[in-house]
Amino acid sequence: MFAALRPAEFEKCLVSWITALHELTAGQVVAIDGKTLRHSFDTATGKSAIHMVSAWATANHISLGQVVVDAKSNEITAIPKLLQLLEISGSVVTIDAMGCQTAIAEAIVDGGADYVLAVKDNQPTLHAGIAAHFLDHMEDDFARIKVSQHETTERGHGRDEHRMYLVCDAPADLPDIARWKKLKRIGIAVSETVRDGKPTDDVRYYILSRKMSARSFGAAVRGHWGIDNRLHWQLDVTFGEDQCRIRKGNADANFSILRRTALSLLKNEMTAKVGMKNKRLTAAWNQDYLEKVLLGS
Repeated sequence: MFAALRPAEFEKCLVSWITALHELTAGQVVAIDGKTLRHSFDTATGKSAIHMVSAWATANHISLGQVVVDAKSNEITAIPKLLQLLEISGSVVTIDAMGCQTAIAEAIVDGGADYVLAVKDNQPTLHAGIAAHFLDHMEDDFARIKVSQHETTERGHGRDEHRMYLVCDAPADLPDIARWKKLKRIGIAVSETVRDGKPTDDVRYYILSRKMSARSFGAAVRGHWGIDNRLHWQLDVTFGEDQCRIRKGNADANFSILRRTALSLLKNEMTAKVGMKNKRLTAAWNQDYLEKVLLGS
């Protein structure tokens, strides 16, 4: 049955169900990122492992939707299809550098949302312009422009991490600015990490369509990586997704959609103070608890 279902239609039904049960928080971060189902390949038929692009509501811990990346395509073409499925009005959509494309930025704005997009060398002119702007003004400690700054320090998991977030209005002479719909601010996130006495630095640049503070910008950047920790990691650890060998017809895509729906339902059931694996077991053993999970009650 799952091999025969059309993933797009199945997805619409489950998204409608989830959003009916759990109202999304206004203005929250919606992170979009991809994950490969590593064992969904089929050597006998020459089928490659499928790649899913998902949207994750970071505040509500809900998988809002996902689409399969076409075997002859990539995330750049899949993300607009995913955006068409979603009601993103009022949210802040975050995507890594792969999704930093003018058409994607325009689709987000047209959907009534704002974007925070990572910029790397796939947009060389824009990337160089943002880097040059921040380097120029760092020399005099931003005496010539108004900048918002926020810093955090964290210690744990064998490492010390200091992060600094800076945002300022996009300069009128920023190269490539005219191509990006509603581009209002640019940002930089600097991370200094010490693990086992070895320091490492990481600098990332961003474009923003909303005038947000450095604190809000930092929260959006950190929230984006929640899709790895709270969705992708959980799918592998709790549901064993990477080891799953379901691969006939559309079954692999449909079971991936079903896992994300199940994870969303389990995360939003708060009465059982146990981990995801134990929640799954409890739902299997206890009909009343299963009803709570499925009905959001």
